[in-house]
This record gives sequence, C-alpha cells and structure tokens, in this order.
Amino acid sequence: MPTFTALTHVAGRDAAEALAEACEDLAPEPVGVGVFEIEDGSDRWEVGVYFLERPDEVALALLAAAWGAEPFVVSELPEVDWVAHVRRELTPVEAGRFFVHGSHDADRVPEGVEALCIEAAMAFGTGHHDTTKGCLQALDRLATAGHDAHRIADIGCGTGVLAMAAARIWPVTVLASDSDRIAVDTAAANVIANGLSGRVECIEATGFDHPVLDEAAPFDLVLANILKQPLIDLAPQMARHVGASGKIILSGLLSDQAEEVIEAYRQHGFTLDRRDDLGEWATLTMTRGDG
Repeated sequence: MPTFTALTHVAGRDAAEALAEACEDLAPEPVGVGVFEIEDGSDRWEVGVYFLERPDEVALALLAAAWGAEPFVVSELPEVDWVAHVRRELTPVEAGRFFVHGSHDADRVPEGVEALCIEAAMAFGTGHHDTTKGCLQALDRLATAGHDAHRIADIGCGTGVLAMAAARIWPVTVLASDSDRIAVDTAAANVIANGLSGRVECIEATGFDHPVLDEAAPFDLVLANILKQPLIDLAPQMARHVGASGKIILSGLLSDQAEEVIEAYRQHGFTLDRRDDLGEWATLTMTRGDG
C-alpha cells in the first residue's frame, strides 16, 4: 500500500506546532504529524504530515496560507521494506577500536575489536551518522591516552551505543539517560543484546534531572550527542555535574555551530581539548577546569 507525505517549512516553533495541531483535523485523517527544527540557525521548522491515502491538497494549501508556511509538497511513497533497505545500505562502521554492526553482519566482525550490535530498525544512533562516529573516535582516543573514568553518563543516549562503548572500555556502570521513553526502552534492549546487563543503567530524564544522576555526580566523563541548542542549554547543568578535570564529548552540531557551543561551555569553566569535523558535523572534546 502506498503512503503519502506532505511537507512544509514555517518560521518559528509556535507556528510550526500550531500548524501541526491543525493538520491533525484534516480529512482524510493523517496517521502521523511531526515537527522538526532545521538545524541551520534560521529558526525554520519542518512540518511533516503522513497519510495512507492521498490528502486533500486544497485543505493543505489553506492551512499553509493561514499559518504563513510554504506550500505543502505532497509525495507518494511506494511500499518499501525499510528495515531490509537499511540493512542493505548500512554496512558495518569502524571507529577506533569499535566495530558497529547489525545482526545481519555478525559474521563480519573482525578479531580484536569492540563489537557493538545495533539493529538496522533502530537507525538513530547506529554509529553510521558522523556525530555518533565522531563520539566513538573521541572515546577511543581518551582511552588510548589513559583517561581514567569512574563515573560516566551518556545524556540523550538514543540507542545507547555511546554508553555501551564506554562500558566496554571502563569497568564501571555507565548511566544512560534520554527524555524519550522509547529511546530508553530501546537502549535497555540493546544493553541486554550486547551482554552488558548491569553495566549500563538506562533511565528516563531530561538532561541531568534525575535523582540517580544527581547522586552519581560529579562525573569524570559525560557524553552528549544531541543538538546545538539543547547542548547550549545543558552547559550550566554540565558544569554542576562534571568534576574538576572531567571530560565531556559533545556532538550533534553542525560544523558552523561549533564555536557557539564552545563559547557557551567556556563560560561555564570548560576548555577545548580537540575539535573534529566529519562531513558537515563537529565533535568536541572538552575539559572542566579546577575552579
């Protein structure tokens, strides 16, 4: 069965959310509506509406005009086995000592690597995105340089791949948090699948807002692969929860957003150790000062 998408862009989060809410009352009824920020500093938002039958394009045009949005672009998508497609496209990724793969590539794991199995159906955070790969490489460098971490947190953990990677390096229990319940459950399932039960604890939390994270602080190492603005908003909490000389690895930001994030963290006592750019994405490794 084909599906249909209707996509538009609008300025400002409030307008995007209001437009998305209005789209929910369309006939035929959409099966899903999403709002996504376009991470280019323009404050432009994408509204996506998904249908199982062709939508009423006149109604969409009226809604777009009412909310000052661009005209909706309607596309018909053929029925596709997306998991099979992703499995074909996502080949194993090597990042330092780590080898990230799906179960369909388990027979391709070479000797002497830290293998992490993340299923193709759980594509966010599989290691194939340059932000995740950059964080894995930064983790590998810290371990190679002899950084000793006893208290580790992965904030915004997604599939938990970074938390699991850290648990493979340091013999401690890593805390992995995410504000999305589905992400927390996914991470917990991946922890079991990778034989790390008891080594990674998955909790639902926004930022560091959880008693378990408060009690575990100060951290020697924090990973946060999220987005530019959430990273900036997190800086004060990061300063309170990371110990003196503790390390942080930040990603999820475009290369031209890196300086803004670096400056936000400098204002909270962090210094930049290293910046790495993969494609259009940046990964930052920083250290909290003694003060």
